[in-house]
Amino acid sequence: MGDETVLVTGGSGFVGAHCILRLLQDDYRVRTTVRSLDREGDVRTMLARGYAAPDADVTFTVADLTSDDGWAEAVAGCDYVLHVASPFPLGVPKHEDELIVPAREGALRVLRAARDADVKRVVLTSSFAAIGYGRPPRSTPFTEDDWTDADADIGAYTKSKTLAERAAWDFVADGGPELAVVNPVGVFGPVLAADYSTSIELISRLMRGKMPGLPPLSYSAVDVRDVADLHVRAMTDPAAAGERFLAVTGGPMSVADMASVLRERLGEQAKKVPTRRLPAWLVKATAFTDPALKLIVPELNTSKTASGEKARRMLGWAPRSREDSIVATAESLIELGLV
Repeated sequence: MGDETVLVTGGSGFVGAHCILRLLQDDYRVRTTVRSLDREGDVRTMLARGYAAPDADVTFTVADLTSDDGWAEAVAGCDYVLHVASPFPLGVPKHEDELIVPAREGALRVLRAARDADVKRVVLTSSFAAIGYGRPPRSTPFTEDDWTDADADIGAYTKSKTLAERAAWDFVADGGPELAVVNPVGVFGPVLAADYSTSIELISRLMRGKMPGLPPLSYSAVDVRDVADLHVRAMTDPAAAGERFLAVTGGPMSVADMASVLRERLGEQAKKVPTRRLPAWLVKATAFTDPALKLIVPELNTSKTASGEKARRMLGWAPRSREDSIVATAESLIELGLV
């Protein structure tokens, strides 16, 4: 693949960096966008932690989701684009447009630039947030045929992912580049830097003993390395054009089950992981003073099942287990001295 170049937007992010690593394994040339070239050193450090060669073929260019500047230069000469960059908050934004506008307009900027540069295909990183929210509870798994109701009371992040993906599909319907979309659930796995995703914060809090107990929450999980692998499969497989793919491993996993796995597999290293289970009312009360907890209140005592069968069947995707991913998350946090 040494004669093909792939643009990865948001290379300093958790998923973006792992996408770069996965592409380098297949000998692609990689270009990545950062908001400032000051981040190049940070990204190269992350890639080194992921065992990329010191002379890995990665170049950097400046582009921001909120501006047209730099996108034409970023995609010039690229065969493919993985549009991974997207805002993801640790707290509730003051106004939903803080997330919605850069997510939607950023996706359209990338697609316009890709179209103008004759890019073969764009793979957009969306989310299960664009699939499984604003709908009545159900016992059957969510699939790629489902869409979140953006008019429901679903929160700014969920709305931003839904509207951004809708806008992307509408754009390519009018003659844009080929598009495939990856919709991950909660993404876990090896952390490469202290600036990690919101999903990882849950494991960090458990390992640091910063949670007074285990809230009645369940999350579907997927490993970041498998998310990156699915991006590359969706980028190259002819059957993936015009398709969405849920990235999910197995059914939902409760926080209590995650805690049990950490204690069983890591022993003394997980000694701070709590064992006490918290009632929902107590979590709601605590959320008044903890912005991060406000995001999870709507998910208390709920469980959503999603199916990853389509990616397995169409693209031969074979993700690792939820348990291995949770443990890998904690081990990387320990290695980096973050817990």
